[in-house]
Amino acid sequence: MRPNPIVGQGTPLHQWQASTRLAELPVVSVEQLVPEGHRAVIIAPHPDDEVLGCGGLMQVLATLERPIQLISVTDGSASHPGSRRWPVERLSVVRPQESAQALHRLGLPLHSLKWLRAGFADSEVAAREAQLAAFIQRYLKATDVVFTTWREDGHCDHEAVGRASAQAAHAVGATLYELPVWTWHWATPEDSQVPWHRARKIPMTPEAVARKRHAIHAFASQLEGDPQAGLAPVLAPYVVERLLQPFEVVFV
Repeated sequence: MRPNPIVGQGTPLHQWQASTRLAELPVVSVEQLVPEGHRAVIIAPHPDDEVLGCGGLMQVLATLERPIQLISVTDGSASHPGSRRWPVERLSVVRPQESAQALHRLGLPLHSLKWLRAGFADSEVAAREAQLAAFIQRYLKATDVVFTTWREDGHCDHEAVGRASAQAAHAVGATLYELPVWTWHWATPEDSQVPWHRARKIPMTPEAVARKRHAIHAFASQLEGDPQAGLAPVLAPYVVERLLQPFEVVFV
């Protein structure tokens, strides 16, 4: 098992902003990724990954009136281990509520959004990967376009969900796109571990970036640590800023 690469403050934003590799990534539109007549299925390891990974993309999907199926794999209740301020019982209720608020802030039609909560244990998805693949497969059609976290993203749940989603998509013949989330933390623009040849850039307007920022701020639990338990915020300011560049990236 490789060591956890999500340590320290990670690669500073200015390094990504100065990257010619990133600047030169081919551009793709949401219409190209999810053509008319297709449904977008967004599979999030934790309640917030859907916004962090593709909050801009989801805004365009809503504008295009593409049907969306969101699958939250876990309730995110393991984000503050040992915290009395954010115990598991509180997080299991609060985190899905934060997601609902964030989706509302993005302008998603919550009345028509199909949202499944899969109920897998936070931080333990890999132990039940085969069950997760079977669960996802039950809800997929061949015409679906699946978006999920990259299989090498650096967080055990993100990687397990990526693998299970890929397996399920392959089984039904659905299209799969992977999203880097924690990759922006541990990788660098020249990192050969990142499949840059598969990377495509979805541009975001300043308004879309602002809405995504507003949506991320719905995740109060993740923006707060617990000093008494020695816990820093999961979404520290330098983490959030890296996820608010004027584009999102998918691996095709």
